[in-house]
Amino acid sequence: MTEQIRVEPVSPVIGAEVHGVELGVPMTAEVFEVLHSALMTHLVLFFRDQQLSFEQHLQFGRRFGDLHVHPAAPKDVEHPEIFVVHADDTVKFVAGELWHSDVSCDAEPPMGSILRVEQVPVTGGDTLFASMYAAYEALSDGMQRFLVELTAVHEGRQYYVGRYGGSHLRDGDYPSAEHPVVRTHPVTGRHALYVNEGFTTGFKELKKSESDALLSFLLKHCASPEFHCRFRWRSNSVAFWDNRCTQHHAIWDYYPEVRHGYRVTVQGDRPYYQSSPHP
Repeated sequence: MTEQIRVEPVSPVIGAEVHGVELGVPMTAEVFEVLHSALMTHLVLFFRDQQLSFEQHLQFGRRFGDLHVHPAAPKDVEHPEIFVVHADDTVKFVAGELWHSDVSCDAEPPMGSILRVEQVPVTGGDTLFASMYAAYEALSDGMQRFLVELTAVHEGRQYYVGRYGGSHLRDGDYPSAEHPVVRTHPVTGRHALYVNEGFTTGFKELKKSESDALLSFLLKHCASPEFHCRFRWRSNSVAFWDNRCTQHHAIWDYYPEVRHGYRVTVQGDRPYYQSSPHP
């Protein structure tokens, strides 16, 4: 039964709130198709009042693919696929504070991420999401033609040192990868910018001065508010976003209050560029 599911867009370019579905209940094929189609259309989905156990969270994520284990996740936990998102008065670095696409420094970055926030501050702690379809399509034809010829370098060291103090990995173990600056979405065939502040350090084909200038321009461009939506968390809210065509930014405006949640991430494939959209 899918008639009770309502999908309400929250902005013209990205984001929709979904009502009438319990994520802890095993999905029928019909419900899966509704949610998958909504994700492809709106890029990020929001759900309220979802009481999920760890097993239910994992089960929901696995419905969309194999699960990703974060490169810096502790190896001795019961559920290594569950990434803990936590901030309180003791932290100096908050996960997601920079605009980023999750773990884009992997050779095969995650397809999507599913975050449930359990504890929220009284106010603040919102998350911004940005459409990289819209960011790419807003560029001039000339800039689009230039960017499709470039390769971006994505490095994980800055993020992992900031979050973990460098204690989990040696210098040679920090993940890094090269990806096309413009990637083709494997389902929709649309083109999206694939550079971000959290992981992208430059462009393989350019001199450093050129690379720095272009990266600065693109990061400022991606941060333009017309590409965004903003989600205010409540306890047991869930957000499910497509990392292949979005970025997100967690606003750290609630210190010293606590924000605590759990993220499950779905494995993806190697980014590629295809000039003409596929069927």
